[in-house]
Amino acid sequence: MKYEIHGGIYEGTRKAKLSVGNGRRNQAVKRARATLLLHSCCGPCSSAVLERLVEFFDVTVLYYNPNIEPEEEYRHRLSEQERLLSLLPGDVKLLPCDYDHAAFAAFAESMADCPEGGDRCLACFALRLNETAKQAKAHGFEYFTTTLSVSPHKNADNVNRIGEAAGRQAGVKYLFADFKKKNGYLRSLQLSKEYDLYRQDYCGCLYSKR
Repeated sequence: MKYEIHGGIYEGTRKAKLSVGNGRRNQAVKRARATLLLHSCCGPCSSAVLERLVEFFDVTVLYYNPNIEPEEEYRHRLSEQERLLSLLPGDVKLLPCDYDHAAFAAFAESMADCPEGGDRCLACFALRLNETAKQAKAHGFEYFTTTLSVSPHKNADNVNRIGEAAGRQAGVKYLFADFKKKNGYLRSLQLSKEYDLYRQDYCGCLYSKR
């Protein structure tokens, strides 16, 4: 059974519903507001994603991004995430986590020659989504998902495949989505301007600056 947001967002109704896809047939199942842990790669990307999700879920953000370096850059992006959450309507919380760049470096150094968007990036997605799934399970969230698919540089099929595997391993439901659909990325640009958010010029790791 697959839990997904059709077309990148919930469609057709403003009632809290969960889209459930099973094979070729899809059903809209009425649900009370479920809890969801959202892995956020940065404040700007999370802006449009949160706008879509908060109508249907009680959302908590996990800012687990050990790929970002140097640490000063990580702290700056985290502060922008915190500032955005303080400005948005509603009550979106932040689940604290440590900066653990060693977890990324442990595999990334041996994959230094991989092209951007290749195996190193997929391994990075897996690192972050596996941790998000573990935290979702540990804190009793019903679902988890990620902002990664809002980027035009990220393949949503790869992100969802990795997220599904992480959820299966941890025993928590992964919410499938392609948040770049329905002008999701454009909306993130608009909201970034509205909230005067810092928009970085590289993904996070130093390899992405090459």
